[in-house]
Amino acid sequence: MQVYLVGGAVRDQLLGRAVKDKDWVVTGATPQNMLDAGYQQVGKDFPVFLHPQSKEEYALARKERKSGSGYTGFETDTSTSVTLEEDLIRRDLTVNAMALSEDGQLQDPYGGKADLENRVLRHVSDAFIEDPLRVLRVARFAARYKQYGFSIAPETLTLMTQIAQSGELSTLSAERVWVETAKALSEKNPEVYFETLKACHALGDWFSELDALWGVPNPAKWHPEIDTGVHVMLVLQQASLLSDKISVRFAALLHDLGKGLTDPQYWPSHHGHEKAGVPLVKALCKRIKAPNAESELARLTCEHHGNVHRAFELKPQTIIKLLDTLDAWRKPERFEDLLLACEADAKGRTHFEHKPYPQRNYLLQCYQVAKNIDVKNIIADGFSGAQIKSELALRRCQAVTDVKSQQTAS
Repeated sequence: MQVYLVGGAVRDQLLGRAVKDKDWVVTGATPQNMLDAGYQQVGKDFPVFLHPQSKEEYALARKERKSGSGYTGFETDTSTSVTLEEDLIRRDLTVNAMALSEDGQLQDPYGGKADLENRVLRHVSDAFIEDPLRVLRVARFAARYKQYGFSIAPETLTLMTQIAQSGELSTLSAERVWVETAKALSEKNPEVYFETLKACHALGDWFSELDALWGVPNPAKWHPEIDTGVHVMLVLQQASLLSDKISVRFAALLHDLGKGLTDPQYWPSHHGHEKAGVPLVKALCKRIKAPNAESELARLTCEHHGNVHRAFELKPQTIIKLLDTLDAWRKPERFEDLLLACEADAKGRTHFEHKPYPQRNYLLQCYQVAKNIDVKNIIADGFSGAQIKSELALRRCQAVTDVKSQQTAS
């Protein structure tokens, strides 16, 4: 019985990156051996055990054979004869197919260390093509390790394209797609995930509305990058600089879906794209089963980002109506997140990256003064019933008018 540290922990340790989770592989052992040693079995499809003290996962070494479609269509062999090399060869990338023995010796049968040093994400074997989930995983790794200079090996990108063209991506569960996407959105360069899926023709399977944006032009005066798909990737970059929240980044990603519906005869103008995009946001969120919080922020950002950009042109009563629509009074944090997504949109344009976005602070100031209007004072002034709501709106409007006057004066 031999125990090895495997996968991401070895990769990140060699890269000098903080190791978050440790996974272990055990060779030469049976499930009963593990139970007798005090481990708790948790795996259903194949034997995985929790260490009695650390609670880290220890999996019996296994071989896999493709027996059906999708990423669950495999038969596994976890007999004591399975070697470490046989376990590692079923992994996706060479940098994930290294192991450390208990005495600290690196086991690297597939050249993972060299690829790590050369900053290459390369598949371990042709069995890579058997698991469609690997397309998303590699795209996610490309997003994570972009900051270290990694790129995907051309031959690996070719296999990813073959998987995309096979139709097997449609066999993935929506839940799994969201998990991989959410992880990618949390990385420093989340845009690389979507750019990679686009490059291997895999974006259309689950993100067709997003895929449609490439090739759709914007006015050069406001969008020197021209292409809407390129713009959205720039917006996602800016969102990742402004916020760590997945919801803000996701909203930034989907804000311009409506531009994909514009009749080419009207290009590069996209009048009404905000509201036109709302059904597309809803459809995409439903397809990948995005959580409600992420879906709602994305929908609201899509519908209202134009109004936020035009904040200084809006009448005070329109600003109050916008705050009502966004339910800013009860959900101020979501309102602030929406403003961040809008700022990312404004800055996600070539040569606009460092331009100030005063609309955000202006609307926050409008919200704050309006929120400070106390209903108790309105009641104390003799208003009752439906009059209270009307007077509240009136006083909030006056407060915003004062802010607007100060803004104009300055």
